Amino acid sequence: MCNIGLIGDYDKEVVAHAAIPRAIQLVADDLGVHINFEWVSTPSLDQDFEQKLSKYHALWVVPASPYRSMQGALNGIRFAREHRIPLLGTCGGFQHMIIEFARNVMGLAEADHAEENPSASLILVAPLTCSVSEKMHTFKLTPGSKVIDIYGTHEIIEQYGICNYGLNSEFRPMLEKAGLRVAGVDLDGEVRIMELDQHPFFIGTLFQPERSALKNIIHPLIKAFLHKANKCSSA
Repeated sequence: MCNIGLIGDYDKEVVAHAAIPRAIQLVADDLGVHINFEWVSTPSLDQDFEQKLSKYHALWVVPASPYRSMQGALNGIRFAREHRIPLLGTCGGFQHMIIEFARNVMGLAEADHAEENPSASLILVAPLTCSVSEKMHTFKLTPGSKVIDIYGTHEIIEQYGICNYGLNSEFRPMLEKAGLRVAGVDLDGEVRIMELDQHPFFIGTLFQPERSALKNIIHPLIKAFLHKANKCSSA
């Protein structure tokens, strides 16, 4: 059995939280496999997170931040990165993947999120110049990236959730040099997808691919993520 941990603080009123189980089931039916998922609250990962997460074959850091425990979310991301477990981060998950990488790989201990700590000395995740909440946008994918291979096209259309924060573009060159590469941008060139070099599956998107499930559409990115997770469970 393939076990997926959904890191976040479940709220039945959050559209993405309602869509994610449906997205998982659509892929499971398509692949003909059984995929079990569990919600993992962020405070539960403040302590002993390695032991708690060891039973999962993949982790999905879900939308609806700020999380009840930022450190818990970062601990989950770090576990997946260091143990080479497939990780998908959407919306808030993507934002916290950037912060975790900056803090623990690049040594930028003060890297922070403007929504959670607006007075921080190093704002890595900053307010977007224009609101993109609940909007559809076109994105251009980076040649040679894992993401472009997954989609099989160089341009995609995806929907944001309630989203007002993204990568502070000043740090893009530093992140890419350290190995967290830009895999997709919007038509203004702003970073919207990133992936980690030398990792089986470590991909974050500012948009919410899970929303495709609300239209009964199997999303290629989620299918690739769960396919990789299922391979890990069979290894």
